[in-house]
Amino acid sequence: MPRILISAAHKSSGKTTVSVGLCAALAARGLAVQPFKKGPDYIDPMWLGQAAGRPCFNLDPYLMGWDEIRRLFRRGSRGADISIVEGNKGLYDGLALDGSNSNAALASALDLPVVLVLDARGMTRGIAPLILGYQAFDPGIRIAGVILNNLGGKRHEAKLRAVIEHYTDVEVLGAIQNNPDLSVVERHLGLIPSNEAEDAAGRVASIGRLVADQVDLDRFMEVARSAAPYAPEPACVAAASAPQGQPVRIAVARDRAFGFYYADDLLGLEAAGAVLVPFDALKDAHLPPCDGLFIGGGFPESFAAQLAANTSLREEIRDALAAGLPAYAECGGLMYLARSLNVDGTLYPMVGAVPGDVVMHRKPVGRGYVHLAQTGDSPWAPCDCASRMVRAHEFHYSSIENLPSDLKYAWRVERGHGVDGRRDGIVVNNLLASYCHLRMAGGCGWTDRFASFVRAHRDRRVPATPAI
Repeated sequence: MPRILISAAHKSSGKTTVSVGLCAALAARGLAVQPFKKGPDYIDPMWLGQAAGRPCFNLDPYLMGWDEIRRLFRRGSRGADISIVEGNKGLYDGLALDGSNSNAALASALDLPVVLVLDARGMTRGIAPLILGYQAFDPGIRIAGVILNNLGGKRHEAKLRAVIEHYTDVEVLGAIQNNPDLSVVERHLGLIPSNEAEDAAGRVASIGRLVADQVDLDRFMEVARSAAPYAPEPACVAAASAPQGQPVRIAVARDRAFGFYYADDLLGLEAAGAVLVPFDALKDAHLPPCDGLFIGGGFPESFAAQLAANTSLREEIRDALAAGLPAYAECGGLMYLARSLNVDGTLYPMVGAVPGDVVMHRKPVGRGYVHLAQTGDSPWAPCDCASRMVRAHEFHYSSIENLPSDLKYAWRVERGHGVDGRRDGIVVNNLLASYCHLRMAGGCGWTDRFASFVRAHRDRRVPATPAI
């Protein structure tokens, strides 16, 4: 299983652009490239998936156990010629003081050779102690090569290559000149999502060509192939039990406003017996026939006028939720289902299923990992994690105001912000709307529980067809 970790000395080194370019360049050669992203992220995986032509999976040591990570990595890598994992922040960065959830820990757990993307602006001889320090800090991590980024010209490149060759034993796999064509427009959460970007496919292809011209792809593949073979998986693995009953149809908002979904969570819904029916909240006048509704995160504030203008869909969703349609909404989905959305002083009407008003702010309101305690008011069955404490994450620049005092909440926030610093998971009829993003990991199992809830609600409303 050829595999590699793309990391850096620090964030904003250009590793996402380089990773996207590598995925695109290798896919253009006809290779099956499987991308992965370390940590809780939606936007980078969207670009990586666009480049590779395969869904990108997130590997998150804080939300997932190491056995879960190993299983997901091996399962996702099946049929791939190379698996490319993009790290987050720097190689040794992480929440834990001992580095147990760092990129280096991920490299160790999956036995990944590491390629460092080094932002070399303003550097010459100083790049040697940087590389040597990263090697010495944890000798168990194999730094198999570096890709120099943001170079100031061929002369700058030649100096850096000479320094690295003289002082270190690390190979230079590529040297990328500073080029505005390699940039991707950013906003407060990072890169603009690929579902929003104009001509995302063309932009990815262009980045792939630029990276292919400046990185030795043959040597890169040799480094990936140098990873030791994994031991064979056990021959007898208990198969997951098939869901009982007829499949349920779950409508999923997939458009420029809503695109934040974890690939393995969508697969988990399908494995639980759901048929996912995409719809466009910006353009579709009607909700497709469905037994349940899922609206993930995104940037509804960037498309508030279009969402507000689609009156028929907003009213249809409001009426369906009032009638008891099971639904789950995360962050951007919560914002859309509220009464109104205030963007820079302009008020836009939203669905109105959640009795509150959303206001955008200049700085983050909630950001990072959260710990959620179950209140017992969730419309779904409780999670089966041993501690009954659910780990999730949030990143929102909005708050929701004017909520009634008697509203029910599914979660008590032990760490993080959620709705008000104390609670999250607004419950209205069969709707659960939350600022926090769940993962189908760490015992949370939300996909199975939501699909089962949708099925039970559907079966109560629709009498079984008598056998003939």
